Amino acid sequence: MNLKLRLTLVSFFQFFVWGAWLITIATYFFSNGMGTGAQFGAIFSTLAISSLIMPALTGIIADRWMNAERLYGILHILYGAILFYIPQVKDADTLYYVILAAMLCYMPTISLSNSISYTILKRENFDVVKVFPPIRVWGTIGFIVAMWTTNLTGSKANTNQFIIGGVAAILLGIYSFTLPKCPPQKSIAKNASLIEQLGLSAFKLFSKYKMALFFIFSMFLGAALQLTNMYGDTFLDDFKKVPAYGPESFVVKYSTIIMSISQISETVFILTIPFFLKKFGIKKVMLFSMLAWVLRFGLFAYGNPADGLWMIILSCIVYGMAFDFFNISGSLFVETSTDSSIRSSAQGLFMMMTNGVGAYLGSKISGYVIDKYFTVNGADKDWQNIWLSFAAYALVVALLFTVLFRHKHNPDQIGEVKH
Repeated sequence: MNLKLRLTLVSFFQFFVWGAWLITIATYFFSNGMGTGAQFGAIFSTLAISSLIMPALTGIIADRWMNAERLYGILHILYGAILFYIPQVKDADTLYYVILAAMLCYMPTISLSNSISYTILKRENFDVVKVFPPIRVWGTIGFIVAMWTTNLTGSKANTNQFIIGGVAAILLGIYSFTLPKCPPQKSIAKNASLIEQLGLSAFKLFSKYKMALFFIFSMFLGAALQLTNMYGDTFLDDFKKVPAYGPESFVVKYSTIIMSISQISETVFILTIPFFLKKFGIKKVMLFSMLAWVLRFGLFAYGNPADGLWMIILSCIVYGMAFDFFNISGSLFVETSTDSSIRSSAQGLFMMMTNGVGAYLGSKISGYVIDKYFTVNGADKDWQNIWLSFAAYALVVALLFTVLFRHKHNPDQIGEVKH
């Protein structure tokens, strides 16, 4: 089978197994009366907790001791098995620990899948900046297909969403063992320091001003990303409580499909990344992402299923730029700015700051703030002010980034990878 096609299949199922439940777990949680916003925020923060620990750890293992594709396969099989157990869970406290176990297995596979693709493509002399985005776009398509599958099978408020993800995860794990071998990149020298032996050299990147700020702002944007993942579907589903719209409204009935416009938009913006990086450079591309987050939240604040439907749809379209110009460009920035001996670890560190520290703070703080300031009558949420507060947060981050992050753009260096 064609090499790029094989990596495309990996990318497709990498995000299918997540998209089957990530956007709809809030609808499942609140529809079944499993707990409060703070409890849900804690459950969603397991994505972050696992990202604090596992991506950097598995990156070290892949850099030092174990073939990346084998580690990747083992983690997906374990993840799928845990998803199969979720239908047995009936309370929020137990669900927290089960989702945590699933995320400890899944979250590191995102950066591992990037490292596997980069390793194989570079070994075959492909230009990763040009070739990887069209492969990665199929990951977004996989996420979309999973969302549609969950919605159209009537699974967005029940546990079938986890079964869909579990079956696909185990199949992906088995398939990954057939991929070209991705052995550890560096042997450990006899006189290596303890930091070098543990593969923690990537953390030295924090000693460089530009890289340190890049990781810090990655943390801030990681917090923004989790907000719509957490609340987007249940926000649209809540319009069923408004008499003017009701449960038969198209937006309510097909909320997950409406949300999937965000991922459809991703598929377009991913393909524009090489152009934007070469034309504007990483600083402006990340700034575009931050301003897109402001629009994403602001449009949600004033959208509705009737005369404000265009704002909901435009918000979903803007999401493509908000997500891709940060996540994919950031991954490519790390790839082209770090030494090959720490590259998997550096990718893990990037994942740790975004889906780890940032997502943890975003999940926990947003759950607390929504419960304390934006919840009416003990259950109903003031969605307009929730989204406006998120928009203000993204605007402050954008202004700080503009002032603090220093980067001189050189179009001739885009695509060059350090060895």
